[in-house]
Amino acid sequence: MINVVAAVIIDENGKILITQRNLKKSQGGLWEFPGGKIEPNETREDAIVRELREELNIDTKVEGYIDEKIFNYPEKDINLIALKCKILGGNIVLNEHEDAKWIDRKEFYNYKFAPADIFIINKLNMEVDYENS
Repeated sequence: MINVVAAVIIDENGKILITQRNLKKSQGGLWEFPGGKIEPNETREDAIVRELREELNIDTKVEGYIDEKIFNYPEKDINLIALKCKILGGNIVLNEHEDAKWIDRKEFYNYKFAPADIFIINKLNMEVDYENS
């Protein structure tokens, strides 16, 4: 089982950061919430802060836990852990990704996401529906 963290970063205007996977990697070209693997002896909070610094050149802090889910792929099993994060500093630099965009929740369906990340979209949209009811 590979533990993977994904950051849900929402700006002051309610826009959410998504990134496009490197074309040369597995699921290349698909969109995702940025993040990566948790290294041995690393907490999920430390992992997401490190991954965002390495991949996007931004400093962040974890503000909360969203949810997690196990996905079984033919080549591996992953436990995807979604964390709400806030940018503390830095400017986005695409060290690993093809592109990055800030989008509204209603725009998720305009992008083709990696299968595991769809669970996060569904979770975020459920939270919106719950908040507005």
